[in-house]
Amino acid sequence: MHILYIIIIGFFAGLIAKFIMPGPNEPSGFIMTTILGIVGAVVANYLGTAIGWYHEGQPLGFISAIVGSIIILFVYNLIAGRSTSSI
Repeated sequence: MHILYIIIIGFFAGLIAKFIMPGPNEPSGFIMTTILGIVGAVVANYLGTAIGWYHEGQPLGFISAIVGSIIILFVYNLIAGRSTSSI
């Protein structure tokens, strides 16, 4: 049940991140949106633990997952924009 919860939260975090930061190179589709949200949540958890906002094993907040997803989407747009402009 925990994995299902992570997938659902990741999907909604990815949707909100794509809504907040639209771009021409954004990933599309259910799977990519979910992966964006899950990776964003992992990044937010890592950064929060490194900074000291979270302790190991403490649950991650939904807002943090959205912020992490926005960071991942920003990096994705930088990489995708660079590869399409060089063609």
